[in-house]
Amino acid sequence: MPITYSISDLAKEFDLTTRAMRFYEDMGLLQPERTGPAGRNRVYSSRDRTRLKLTLRAKRLGLSLVEAKEIIDMYDSPRDTGPQLEKFLMVIAEHQKQLEAQMTDLQANLDELKVHQREARALLAKVEKKPRAKVGATDASH
Repeated sequence: MPITYSISDLAKEFDLTTRAMRFYEDMGLLQPERTGPAGRNRVYSSRDRTRLKLTLRAKRLGLSLVEAKEIIDMYDSPRDTGPQLEKFLMVIAEHQKQLEAQMTDLQANLDELKVHQREARALLAKVEKKPRAKVGATDASH
């Protein structure tokens, strides 16, 4: 008998809400069997568990759910794996370019922050070196 999972089993295992699980189902990433009255109970297969695991991995890599579904669906098809791997490499390369651009922007922001920190510290040092008037001192001319 094949191993099956309930929606709460998988939600708990992957630290998701059941709402997220239903959303992934709506997106076509998961295709549980429906059982019980009016098909209200979802029964997930090992295949669904693997697809969920791959979906979450794709999300961590920055892929959209549509991209994740495209790639995961390609692995489900009995076609040659060459085109599937080429598509996967193309999607990954595009995300790598985006991440590298974001890293460049972040580094520029960090460099700018460091300049502002140095300037603020230099101004603070000047302010702290100035002699301060004594509190409560009186002026003899009054």
